[in-house]
This record gives sequence, structure tokens and C-alpha cells, in this order.
Amino acid sequence: MVISDFSFARTPRIYFAPGKFNELDKILNNFGKTVLLVTGANSLKTSGRLDVLLKTLKQNSINYFTCSVAGEPSPEFIDSIVADFRNKKIDVVLAIGGGSVVDTGKAISAMFTQKDSVLEYLEGVGTKIHNGIKLPFIAVPTTSGTGSEATKNAVLSRIGIDGFKKSLRHDNFVPDVALIDPELMLSCPPDITAACGMDAFTQLLESYISPQSSPMTDALAYIGIKYIKDSIIPACNEGADNIQVRADMAFASLISGITLANAGLGIVHGFASSIGGFFDIPHGVICGSLIGKATKTNIECLKNENSWDNLVLKKYAAIGRLVSNNNSQDVEYCCRLLVEKINEWIEQLKIPLLNKYNMKKTDIDKIISKTGNKNNPVELDINSKRRILLDRI
Repeated sequence: MVISDFSFARTPRIYFAPGKFNELDKILNNFGKTVLLVTGANSLKTSGRLDVLLKTLKQNSINYFTCSVAGEPSPEFIDSIVADFRNKKIDVVLAIGGGSVVDTGKAISAMFTQKDSVLEYLEGVGTKIHNGIKLPFIAVPTTSGTGSEATKNAVLSRIGIDGFKKSLRHDNFVPDVALIDPELMLSCPPDITAACGMDAFTQLLESYISPQSSPMTDALAYIGIKYIKDSIIPACNEGADNIQVRADMAFASLISGITLANAGLGIVHGFASSIGGFFDIPHGVICGSLIGKATKTNIECLKNENSWDNLVLKKYAAIGRLVSNNNSQDVEYCCRLLVEKINEWIEQLKIPLLNKYNMKKTDIDKIISKTGNKNNPVELDINSKRRILLDRI
């Protein structure tokens, strides 16, 4: 088979190892002596790691300022942090936390070099194009989900009737360094582990079947799913003690960031963007809740349009064989195995219905009106989108 043309975005300098967090001061020394540390609301502090890190920074004569973010960052929050620290002569921004924390740090590093609001540069909101000049940025994820440590976009949200969830994006916004230490994920609660893990799986699957995929992203996505399939359930059940399953999930999450950056995502992330603007629902919950029905719907639409010889259906079947440990070459059967396995995970991981977050059937039309297909392998009509949402409300 002839390999079609493709390009591949750069990745950060990646450090991956249990215990690597303890060498963070050495990495920071390469970027300067004044750091802005961005963290989540509590977890790093309650774990005791924040105090240890700050003590180490002092011992190495690294000056620091700190700020924290709770939930997904808003444009107003980014503007306020930049205004507070603009005159502090920051050399490097360091974000330690979940995907929202990493996105916050990424956006802050990008906006220190600009004088206007981040709103001006958000896709679909602003009218300006960022010049790509930023402060050095180091990402240290403490959850395994978004893969933001390997992407060029920071997702910002404004939740409400006229809400949105949009990206600040530029090739230069890829973190300079991504430090992935699976030990940081050991204390992540089961419900967050589950939602984040399903987000990573969704990103891997959607990039694998994307029309923009390439042999390179296919190989990465496939191996990422291979690491997830046997570790996502143990990570939620025994994740406080099992460093191996945490490492598997952390690796898969990192890979999902790389594949989505190069192949794009599909209908589930189209929904996540619109739903996330209207409702305060964790991103991973949206993805985990919808991926089963969305996959089944995609397969049904592809089957109706073509035959079981369709390339995308064969790719779905390949993942069905992988996650179910089945060697069957029957494409239809293996596609069914994939849907069954995803739904099994949703049930075992207790991924909630979206009505838990006050989303109602009467909201479906406004959600669909704001939902694009992104890089979905088939163009879904309004009725197909409605079926996906009805299944999880």
C-alpha cells in the first residue's frame, strides 16, 4: 500500500520515569532562575510534594511565584494571572497538575508576551493570530487523560448560556519539556482516574480512525490502546499501589496527546467542546460517557455507506481484536466486540450519565447546533447525533 503524504508535529523533550519528579530542579536550571509555578487547588499540596519541591527550589537558589487553578481555566483567569505576574521577570512557567492545570500554564506562558486579552487569540472567538512567541514552558501531568503535555493547544472555557470551550493554539505552544512521573498519579482518585483514562482512550481511538491519520499516528495510537486495555480497570481498582498500571496509563495518555496533535479527533470531542461550554461537566466524563454509543453509531453509518471492506471499519475491527484478545478476521464481529468492550468499561468504571450534571433532553438541539464532526470518519447527520446524546441522558 502506498503511504500518502503526511506531516508530523514536534513533541516536547520528554522525560518519563517513576521518581523523575525529584530531578525537576535540574531541568528548571536550564531555563533560568525565576519560575511561575501553576498547580491545582489541593492535590499537590496535600500530598506533601509541593513543600518538598519549594524547599528544593530554595536550596538551588531558584526564585518562585505560585498560583493555582480549580476546574477548567477561563479567559478571564488567564488574563488576571498574566496581569499579576507580568512584571516579575519570569523565566519559565511550570505547570504541575491535571489537564486543566497544564492548559492554564500553557496559556499563561503564551500570553506573557502579549499585551491584550487571550480572548483576542481564541479560535472562533477572537480575531487576532498569535505570533507564537512565549516563555519557556514545562508540563508535569498528575493525571493520565488529556495528553496536553504533548499538544500545541490550551483549552479555555466560559460556561453558561452563551458559553464556549475554545483553543489557544500555535505550533510553538508545544511544551518545551514534558516530565511524566507515574508516581504522581498514584494518589489520583478512582473516579478521576476512570474519566481521564476514558478520555485518553477516546483520543487514541478517534485519532486512529481519523481521515487525517497516517501510518505513524496509527502505529502510535495502536500501541497506546495496547497499554490502556489491560490497565484502565486496575488503575481504578488498585491504582494507589500499582505503579506499573499507572505507568501504562501515563504512557498511553502521552501518546494520545501526540496522536491527536497530528491526526485530530472525532465526534465525541465535537460534543465535548459544545457540551463543555454549556455545562460544568468534567471533560473526561463527557468523552467516557459518549464514546460507546458514538463508536456504534459511526460503525452503523459506515456500514450503510459502504461494505465491511471499508478501511475504517477494518481499523475499528483491528482495535476490537486488540481490546478483546480475539484473533477473528470477521470485521463485523470484531467491530461488535469493540463496542461491547467499551460499554463494559463504561459500566465497570461507573462513568455517569450526563443528566447527573443537569443536562436534559431539551438541551439536545442547542448542543447539536454547536457540534461539529471534527475529523470524524463519517459525516453524522442531526438524527445520528441525537441518538448518541439520547443514549446517555
